[in-house]
Amino acid sequence: MENTLVLSQAEAETRTFINHVYSWMTAGLAVTGAVAWYMAANPAMMISLVKIRFLFFGLLIAELILVAYLAIWLKAMSAFTASAVFVAYAVLNGVTISIIFLVYTASSIASTFFVTAGTFGLMSLYGYTTKTDLTTVGNLCFMGLVGIIMASLVNFFLHNAAVYWITTYLGILVFVGLTAYDTQKIKNLNIIGNEGTDEDKKEAISGALTLYLDFINLFLSLLRATGKRR
Repeated sequence: MENTLVLSQAEAETRTFINHVYSWMTAGLAVTGAVAWYMAANPAMMISLVKIRFLFFGLLIAELILVAYLAIWLKAMSAFTASAVFVAYAVLNGVTISIIFLVYTASSIASTFFVTAGTFGLMSLYGYTTKTDLTTVGNLCFMGLVGIIMASLVNFFLHNAAVYWITTYLGILVFVGLTAYDTQKIKNLNIIGNEGTDEDKKEAISGALTLYLDFINLFLSLLRATGKRR
């Protein structure tokens, strides 16, 4: 009886933690979407962003710095700082991702978002509920991600259509797999007994960032594959 009570308390705490993770992830996506939509409503700002290359690439570098800062120094920072960095990253990503409105129609962006949300939700639910260890899937997806990054960097100079489509469809598979794996990993890494502490809040933000990146990259991969260009 006592063991059952302890188990139910642990499960309840895990569910609360996961709810916090998804709340932060949803907030991050909302911020990114709102900023991107604002940019789309001001085409001159997006065009300037594209034309001024050093500004665009500077923002991309700033995003990488924020992600690295959050990943490496998370334990040393306060929960408030971690949340501020996460929100700042979501804002910057909203600025850079807004250029998709120059390339794709608004209707295809909207439809792709809903397809992404449905796919992400199903795979995340699978990752949360399955008893199967998804470590092997995660490792394969990570290797695939490394391959995609390397191929994309090379293709930035080659402009090969075949490589573009291969990395696009491989990206869909990789981020579908990572969504399930990362959900399971985040669930299993939750520390029982520290609910409500700064550490718990930082863990939730870290998990939210991971799932946020999975969602955004899955969305972009699907958009590249199925989006209707202007």
